[in-house]
Amino acid sequence: MSIRPERSLRTGALLACVALSMLPACGREAAKPAPVTVATRDPMHVKVDAELLKRLQVAPASRAEIQEYIRVAGSVQVDEDRVARIGSSVTGRITDAPGSLGLDVRVGQTLATLDSAELAAAQRNFLKAGLDLELVQRAVERARLLVNADVIGSAELQRRENEQFSAEAELRTARGNLLILGMSGQAIERLENTRAISPVISIASKLSGTVIERRVTVGQVVQPADQLFTIADLSQVWVVSEVPEQQAYGVRAGDPVEVVIPALRDRRLEGKVTFVGNTVNPETRTITVRTVLANADRSIKPSMLASMAIREPVRRALAVPAAAVVRDGNRDHVFVQAKSGLFHLRPVNLGPESNNGLRPVLGGLTEGESVVVDGAFHLNNERNRQ
Repeated sequence: MSIRPERSLRTGALLACVALSMLPACGREAAKPAPVTVATRDPMHVKVDAELLKRLQVAPASRAEIQEYIRVAGSVQVDEDRVARIGSSVTGRITDAPGSLGLDVRVGQTLATLDSAELAAAQRNFLKAGLDLELVQRAVERARLLVNADVIGSAELQRRENEQFSAEAELRTARGNLLILGMSGQAIERLENTRAISPVISIASKLSGTVIERRVTVGQVVQPADQLFTIADLSQVWVVSEVPEQQAYGVRAGDPVEVVIPALRDRRLEGKVTFVGNTVNPETRTITVRTVLANADRSIKPSMLASMAIREPVRRALAVPAAAVVRDGNRDHVFVQAKSGLFHLRPVNLGPESNNGLRPVLGGLTEGESVVVDGAFHLNNERNRQ
């Protein structure tokens, strides 16, 4: 069978067209897609529209008068200069204890009585020393008469006089022991006159005040080292606080203090710092600060909780309003204007708020920089939204 020339020509032309269409792809690789780029932004920057910008107040950071408050917790304590801790000066057994807890007492008022064999023995020694001295004195008088009569020599008189000096020293020692054991001078004189030994002795108050502690019962045997009563004059009390060492650098004796006592319906009392500790507690890293309060009506009780607001002296310093501060990530920040409509949230180091609503700038901001002083809260919300 023969093939027609017309059909052969059409087939060759078709193959040529297919070959020509494939030529551009030969000898080169297929084109790769262009990489996609994602624009990133600083999370500390925020750009605002004109509507929000109208609600913001921007002002340059400037210096102002600052009076800082240091606010710390504290407690009421007794005035240690008006406290007496009373015990027995002799070993004995308590026979009576009228000094009850909470009792108001005067100086010299009996708090307890005790019976002491030690006291009785000391009284016997005193009386014996007195009798020995009387005998020696008579011997000296006789020796002087004998010396004058030329019966004995002066050496014997001198020996007896030495014995008298020793007896006098023994008597003084015995008297001193009675004083140490708690007997008064009048009681010793009465013992010397009556020669009646009494083992009973009173434990008396050394201060006018209130019995705030009692550690004794009838029948108890007590030692001189035992503390039996604590008497405190509560007409004046202390309020003591522990100030962190980072805040205590500016506290001075004489600084004004406002004390608030929650138990007395947040009663506010004015005072002054009377004591600032000279050492740091190594466990709490705090310094003791104390003030004194008058307590004529006894309404302030020891161990009551209290708070102290210590006012430092007025000074001029770079400061921003408290409303300008944004708390983020446990740090203080302010919005600084970079240009119109663009703000940067910048971390700063600030001191505590002063009495006029300002916070001193300790670092992170320079004078004259434009800061958002009103509307920082709304601006931070917009930053978080973006």
